[in-house]
Amino acid sequence: MSAVRTALVIGGGIAGPVTALALHRAGIEATVFEAYESGAEGVGGVFMVAPNGLAALRIVGLDEQVAAVGQPIRRMAIDDPRGRRMAEFGGVPGLPPGLALRRPDLYRLLLERLREAGVPVVHGRRLVGVEERIDGVTARFADGSTASADVTIGADGVRSAVRGLIDPDAPAPRNVGLIGLGGYSDHPGPGRPDHAAMHFANGRRAFFGWWTVPEGGTAWFSNLPHRATLTAAEAAATSAEEWLARLRDQHAGDVPAEQVLALARPETLVNVGSMHIMPKVAHWHRDRMVLVGDAAHAPSPSSGQGASLAIESAVELARCLRDLPDAPSAFAAYESLRRDRVERIIAQAEKTNNEKAAGPVARTAMRLVAPIALRTFLRPEKMFGPVHGHRIDWEAPVTAP
Repeated sequence: MSAVRTALVIGGGIAGPVTALALHRAGIEATVFEAYESGAEGVGGVFMVAPNGLAALRIVGLDEQVAAVGQPIRRMAIDDPRGRRMAEFGGVPGLPPGLALRRPDLYRLLLERLREAGVPVVHGRRLVGVEERIDGVTARFADGSTASADVTIGADGVRSAVRGLIDPDAPAPRNVGLIGLGGYSDHPGPGRPDHAAMHFANGRRAFFGWWTVPEGGTAWFSNLPHRATLTAAEAAATSAEEWLARLRDQHAGDVPAEQVLALARPETLVNVGSMHIMPKVAHWHRDRMVLVGDAAHAPSPSSGQGASLAIESAVELARCLRDLPDAPSAFAAYESLRRDRVERIIAQAEKTNNEKAAGPVARTAMRLVAPIALRTFLRPEKMFGPVHGHRIDWEAPVTAP
């Protein structure tokens, strides 16, 4: 039986609440501390939860609730800039479809589930330090308050304060040379609406994705090449109308991007600024502190796996703390279970980022070879099967590596 009975979870995004729920199921008392004064229920755009992420959510009792608010995506189509189909992927046989999900909806469901489970969430607590003792840890927050438990779990994202405490020389997130924008348009989409298909197009100057939504219109996103780092605050200093003007210029002549963006609604624009990826983090844990989710392994949104990998890691960490006798052995087992998988996916996402950020000549060359590659050595089933088919056996005991 584990000696770990209590945990401080730093970060109230996705990884933190899922970690706390999984710990609750494992019989470990957790409290979530969020730096912001309020929840993030109204913040963020749309993202995908892949089949592997949905399977992990089932373990914490959220699969049905998420399915009720998500849009099933059963096919992914790869188009050229003229809107012509180059390839189509119908999903991995035997697996359920992924879900397109509004980030605020997932935040709301997580908070509701935490309340049902009786897991406390404390807002307005920005971590500034952790004091480790032989029998536990005490976290210090910017407002002067403290909290103590057996372990501290850093689920505080790519700019993790806990990561810096574990290793002052840990890397910072790296700009991948793309800006992430998205929103909704009143454009109905070309042809008869197909709400089960998500389209990806490597346009002449920028990458574009879109899918029609059941309530009418089209959801879209674009990755604009932009080498200099742009923070979310800097991005917000430019109006939505100006960003849409830039997008319309970059996607001029692209089908259906040009038509979709012409009817894009400025009030729905989400601009996250520069997209980031985490370089390899050498140290995921130290003594009684450990990292989970983007704090340890943040693939860029190009992977389609950011949320799903964070959810998986949260569940695996809880299993390890449940089954192993002390924090160091649990953390070592957790890292052994997770590192190889997440780093392979991060490496693949980096290749995708390089393609999206390529110049016009390289983009043309990639469009010419893509149809052949997708029918041969880049078959989607081979690429996505091991990623989407991953399952965590909650009932199986964890052994030390």
